[in-house]
Amino acid sequence: MRKLLSLLFVPLVAAATLATVGTPATAHPTKPFPARIALPNGFTPEGLTIGRGKTVYVGSVLDGAVWRGDLRTGRGSVLIPGTPGNSKAGLKIDSQGRLWSADFSGGGASVFDAGTGAKLAHYQFTNDPNSLVNDLVITKRAVYFTDSTLPVVYVVPLGPGGRLPAATAFQVLPLTGPAATTDGFNNGIVALPNGELLVAQMLTGQLIRVDPRTGGSRVLDLGGYSVERADGLVLRDRTLYVIRNLTNVVAVVRLNAGYNAGVVQREITSPLLRSPATGDLLGNALYMVNGRFDVESTPSTDYDIVRVPA
Repeated sequence: MRKLLSLLFVPLVAAATLATVGTPATAHPTKPFPARIALPNGFTPEGLTIGRGKTVYVGSVLDGAVWRGDLRTGRGSVLIPGTPGNSKAGLKIDSQGRLWSADFSGGGASVFDAGTGAKLAHYQFTNDPNSLVNDLVITKRAVYFTDSTLPVVYVVPLGPGGRLPAATAFQVLPLTGPAATTDGFNNGIVALPNGELLVAQMLTGQLIRVDPRTGGSRVLDLGGYSVERADGLVLRDRTLYVIRNLTNVVAVVRLNAGYNAGVVQREITSPLLRSPATGDLLGNALYMVNGRFDVESTPSTDYDIVRVPA
């Protein structure tokens, strides 16, 4: 439910000094990026995003901690310490190097410096105890957040150059149509090139197109295919990756030119998948965080990031 790396550089071995032109120096074999990166035991992850280079960030729904690591080496550490009573679901990095988090049961969103972990802003959307602010997408003009239990999208408008607005400058956009289904559980979200938002509805198994101006919505036609348990969405051009947590499947959807329909081209499966939640692309690889929603989280439960061909 809860709401998932790259350039290798191996120096060339210098050629021995030659009196005449010889055979070019041969590079050492490159070491592949690890297929699995361990997170701290008991971390209870949900959100994942890739920042500059090969840096990955993972958030915890347990206490709001953020772990930062290197996708090439697999090493990392906690950037933002957790605090009891806090939680983080979706994460995204913007072009200014800021890390945005959907604060899940906290009813709001936070913004951090992705380098230092310093908090830059907080937006308290609601104090409704039933709210679950789950995922987000960043556009040039605004940041949009889904709520999995309330029929709204939260909008944080951005100023010139991406300037952060005042803490109270957010908007609450009421949803109508299928996006407002009370038991749909709106989850992952991406922005389509035509200006619409696309939301994964986890329990109905549908993808919903949302007008960000009016809140009106329509179902994206998948030809009868169900994306039940859809959690995170990742979009590259017209290829959409739908991460379906408890089914351990990623549906790869090719969207049409009008962005009102799509065809499922294939399904990605792997023994590495253990209820994947959210993910991000780097080159030809899809990285996902395993939420392990089918087991009870304990301080000794192991969690990880996994890499599969995109």
